[in-house]
Formats: sequence, structure tokens, C-alpha cells
Amino acid sequence: MTQMIKWGVLGCAGIAAKAVIPAIQSSCLGRVAALASRDAEKASAMATRFGIEKSYGSYEDLLSDPDIDAIYNPLPNHLHVPMTIKALEHGKPVLCEKPIALNAAQASELAEAQKAANLPVAEAFMVRHHPQWKKARAMVAEGRLGDVRAIQTIFAYYLDDPKNVRNQADIGGGGLFDVGCYAINTARFLFDAEPLRAIALMENDPVFGTDRLTSGLLAFPEGRQLAFTCSTQLSLTQKVTVLGTRGRLEIPIPFNAPADQQTVLIFDDGRDLAGGGRQEIVIEPVDQYREQVDAFAEAVLSGTSLETGLDDAIANMKAIDALFRSATSGRWEDA
Repeated sequence: MTQMIKWGVLGCAGIAAKAVIPAIQSSCLGRVAALASRDAEKASAMATRFGIEKSYGSYEDLLSDPDIDAIYNPLPNHLHVPMTIKALEHGKPVLCEKPIALNAAQASELAEAQKAANLPVAEAFMVRHHPQWKKARAMVAEGRLGDVRAIQTIFAYYLDDPKNVRNQADIGGGGLFDVGCYAINTARFLFDAEPLRAIALMENDPVFGTDRLTSGLLAFPEGRQLAFTCSTQLSLTQKVTVLGTRGRLEIPIPFNAPADQQTVLIFDDGRDLAGGGRQEIVIEPVDQYREQVDAFAEAVLSGTSLETGLDDAIANMKAIDALFRSATSGRWEDA
């Protein structure tokens, strides 16, 4: 029988209930064995909903449970680093939601704790585990698009609930942290390079104080560029366009690809504007969250290194830091 790990989940976050807990429960290498919340009744209700054996009324009680092999941390952004470090101190590897921290300095602090504990810690960018992104990266590397010089990304949704953590500035809310981070992460993934500098235009909600509309430019080596817009108060939109000298690639549902439906990459060689060079590349249904948790579980069980570790997370945070600085300074900032 295949060895499996017992997961502990911190909190009752929407992403946990909607995607990650179901993914773990259906995964090949793990099951959720315990869930904790500061509200014991809430924890118990959610544990019952998903058939989870144990529930706790405190995070510390879950972290102290000797039966738990790994932690999933989907807590609000300001708790990502402190609670992940606490989990490491209890000997637990951690899959932590993005963004890994509130800034690169915090992410580096976490990396030091991870090295001291010698346990896996990963930032939960599930998109890197989806075959559509692996295919896109392979097409870029193979030169199918020619010299890829630009990526354009849009990621937006509408949310005006003041109680939602995404609309609370003091705990790391706002569009850049929540969805802009995907634009940066995937551009770095496709370019296989780190940005050199960044500039941003940011509009904050007058009540929440969070950035509700952010557009940014990231300059990569050899003249390559990412241009993106993210928002927490625009109509639901996702799209990535990768532009090369011999073709372009569109990813129509780049980030929230449905687990039960095919996804499509659209390649066009640019021979005309009527779609004469258009080709659809069909990707069979995949639960990218399940792929993510199984990849993490495999690293825990085998003792092998993660494909993407905290060095990558720190690099993403450096770019986010530069964009925030630029929004204040009004000029280019080193990334």
C-alpha cells in the first residue's frame, strides 16, 4: 500500500474549503486528519463537512498533534510567516498559501527558519502544476513562438465585502498580493528569468485602503517585458497572452482552470488577423490543486527537494516589493 501523509489544516479559509481540502481528500498521497480554528465550533462543523477525524479550537493544539505529518496554511496573509515558522518549530513541513509573506524580508526570515528545520516549505502556486502552464513553458523553450519578448496578463474580480480579508489593508489585503502575484510568478516561469526593475500605477479603495486596481510593468533581461493589470473591483476576467516574434499564445483561463473541464491553449502564428494561423491545443481536465498537494506529499515522503522552493518565493516577493515602492515613488524601482 502506498504510504500517505496526514495533513493538518490551519483555519477555515474559503480556498481550503473550495479547493484544497477536496484536493487532498481525493489525492493519491494524503488525507486531511485534523483542522483547527480559533473558533472550535466552526472547526468542528467544517471537519464534519469533509469527514475530517479531528478538530481543534486552537492552532497550537493542531501543531502539537504528533500524528500530523504536514501543514496546509491558508490563513490571512499576515499570518503566513509566523504560523509557518511555528509549524516548522513543531517539526511539520508546510504548504503555505501565496503570497508567502508581506515582503521579501519576511520571506527571507522564513527561509532561514526552513533551513534550520531542514523541512520542506512551499508557496502554493497551484498553476505551476497544471499541464497548460507546463505546455506553455515548453512551447516557449522550444522556440515555437520565436523570441518571446512580451507577456500581457489580466486578473480581476469584484469583491466589496468589508469583512473579507482581501479588503483589509492591515493584514495584507489588496489586488497585488491576492492576484497580481500570479502575473509576476507566471511571467518569471515562462521567461525563466528574474525581473530587473518595475513600475506601477496603483489606485486604492478610499474606505478599505487596499489597492483595488494595479497595473504594472516589469522589465526582464534582454528587453523582455511583462505588462499586467489586476483588480479586486472589476468584472471577473482572466487572460494571459504570450507574444513572440513568430507567434502568440493565449491562455484563456490561466489561473482558475476548472478541474472537471478541458482547458485550451490558443496558438496563432500571426499570418493574418483573421485567425488563419490559429491552432487550439486541448489539455485534458486536471485538478491543479490535487497535483500540487501530491507533489508536496511526494517530497515529504521521499525526502527529495521541492521543484520550487523558497528561493522562488523570495524572488516573487522582491518584485512585489518593487511595485509597491514604485506606486509611492512614481518611478522605476529595482526588483
